[in-house]
Amino acid sequence: MEYNVAVISLGCPKNQVDSEVMMGLLKDSGFKLVSDQNEADIIVVNTCGFIEDAKQESIDVILEACSLKRTGRCKLLVAAGCLSQRYGKELMEEIPEIDAMVGTTSFTEIVNTIKKALRGSKEVRIWDPSVQIKEGLSKIQSTPVYTAYLKIADGCDNFCSYCIIPALRGRYRSRKEDEILSEAETLALKGTKELVLIAQDITRYGMDLYGEPVLPDLLEGLCRIRGIEWVRLLYCYPDGITEKLISTIKKEEKICNYIDMPIQHISDEVLKRMNRRTTGSDIENTVKRLKVEIPGLILRSTVIVGFPGETEEDFNCLLCFVKKGYFDRLGVFVYSREEDTPAYHMDRQISRETAEKRKDIIMKEQQKISLLKNALMVGRSERVLVEGKEEKYYFGRTYGDAPEIDNQVLFQSASPLKAGEFVTVKLEHAFEYDVIGSVLK
Repeated sequence: MEYNVAVISLGCPKNQVDSEVMMGLLKDSGFKLVSDQNEADIIVVNTCGFIEDAKQESIDVILEACSLKRTGRCKLLVAAGCLSQRYGKELMEEIPEIDAMVGTTSFTEIVNTIKKALRGSKEVRIWDPSVQIKEGLSKIQSTPVYTAYLKIADGCDNFCSYCIIPALRGRYRSRKEDEILSEAETLALKGTKELVLIAQDITRYGMDLYGEPVLPDLLEGLCRIRGIEWVRLLYCYPDGITEKLISTIKKEEKICNYIDMPIQHISDEVLKRMNRRTTGSDIENTVKRLKVEIPGLILRSTVIVGFPGETEEDFNCLLCFVKKGYFDRLGVFVYSREEDTPAYHMDRQISRETAEKRKDIIMKEQQKISLLKNALMVGRSERVLVEGKEEKYYFGRTYGDAPEIDNQVLFQSASPLKAGEFVTVKLEHAFEYDVIGSVLK
């Protein structure tokens, strides 16, 4: 019998890559992949367990799938990923409709797990999170063909006091350079033009394998691949930004002048309590150096407000730093108190209400900055990657916009365009997060 399987991926792009592997393995084993849960005999929910809001979303999606087991055609429900890794059997006991479970490293056993569950066995496969994932596994790209996430490492050795990731994903494990390059070449042959490099911290790439970070060497190899036009860097920790990395970004035309660099805070006291390996002055010096040495650099960052012990003075320090306008893109998170992290037991916990207010204040300031920066783009011509069309406007992204999280360019064209092609757009109008223009003939 042929079973329809729906794989629902929640959380970050790193989780999305794991879902792509599960889909590839399932398809190779004769299962039929469907996007509509109502058509699925088997539903796999690849969960996120990073912060409270993500955990709640994962639970809600699982409960929605549970209702389909009662009223629809769904026969089997599998929970995968971070929430399963973190809570394991507890989750299955709380939600008995879950038939099987795999974690952040055992997801590669999805086929055998499902086959045993179909025979009536309650399968819980949770392995050590530091297990190295096998190479060469089948994968079905879930992003448009022209853009692909390329995971270069898994796990994390930073051990920030608020973060549960090392417990969920294990120690930092780099993939071998030749294996990454081989995957990138395969993607290019299939039509991928943009590679988005991901890991918990890509600047540490190679430290565990080669004794030193070798991200610049990997980047040079990726830039030599024919067909790849953009290489984008996500999740670069500020203390990992080296002169060699900056030099490589400047030298290689294919590397987007775009860096996602999560700073989390600027107050020395808060950074110390967060167990971040840097200081406020170090962060600002790094930001200034990047902006000076890489012309046109678009800098994205994230910050956390409401961390235990964050005083009004600490918050105002962060607010003043944001107001300086260094960041072209900025995400603000309210601190999530996660059990099994050092910050969970810290004194001077901040109320959710206070933290939400602080988030709103910073986001309003950043909105003003974003509008101003977009206004300065009016009159310029930018190379844009076409992604689609809605009503009379095409939409796409510049080198300064990562998929899913950043701004869009809306534009009109006298001739038909295809998703995945590049065009030059004259920018004419600016809004807080998007700009509008027209394709130049």
